[in-house]
Amino acid sequence: MEKTVKRWFPLFVMPTLAAFVIAFAVPFIMGVLLSFTEFRTVTDANFVGFSNYIRAFTDDRLFIDSLIFTLKFAVISVIGINVIAFALALLFTRDLPGTNFFRTVFFMPNLIGGIVLGYIWQVIINGFLYQFGYSITSDPTYGFWGLVILMHWQMIGYMMIIYIAGIQNISGEILEAARVDGAGPFTVLFRVIIPSVMPSVTICLFLTITNSFKLFDQNLALTAGAPSNRTQMVALDIYNTFYSRTGYEGVGQAKAVIFFIIVAVIALAQLSLTRRKEVES
Repeated sequence: MEKTVKRWFPLFVMPTLAAFVIAFAVPFIMGVLLSFTEFRTVTDANFVGFSNYIRAFTDDRLFIDSLIFTLKFAVISVIGINVIAFALALLFTRDLPGTNFFRTVFFMPNLIGGIVLGYIWQVIINGFLYQFGYSITSDPTYGFWGLVILMHWQMIGYMMIIYIAGIQNISGEILEAARVDGAGPFTVLFRVIIPSVMPSVTICLFLTITNSFKLFDQNLALTAGAPSNRTQMVALDIYNTFYSRTGYEGVGQAKAVIFFIIVAVIALAQLSLTRRKEVES
């Protein structure tokens, strides 16, 4: 059997590997190389060294401001989504009526596309703010919290399902033994349940961190960066730099590379930390 697998392994791997190389690896490498050039198309690129990276931070403050805005948004979203999702998972793993229905209801927002979701929440939030003479683009604070609410509404159900799967895998005998030994609800939660679902915590933190940082279509539909680009997240800033500013294609590509490195470092650090906790648990 093992010899057969080794024999036919290249045949089955080749289609997926070829698709990965063509659709991801080659464009990624070309993108990194283009970040060191000034270009309009990939055929007229002229090497300019680190000039694009310098311009990304010095030509204007939009990139730095969008980084700060995105970081604030990511911190609040990652903490809020995971705490609420975990609390709901604890609730819906109890023997309560209608739990399957509520699991479905909470998961459904994740099935809606980002652009549609952005316009839906724009209508809802503006409908409330118009009563007081404001709109979501009147003040950056409204746009910021609008994005936070949208992200929570979309992601909580998805993370909740992952936490539910982790909690349901905990042996009932372990929980019963902890209670017999006199452990209270909080002791059971922090000493038994949370350590046991650390693999789910790892997955959920990774997904919420990466999705929070690379949020684009919801940002475009909800505020489009208004007012005055003060609710513009990094992905939208890169898009606007690349497509809306003539001669800034290389700068936009440099911003994309910087953004990739930042998100990769944060995500890998999180994976390393939480996986260490899994081993300890």
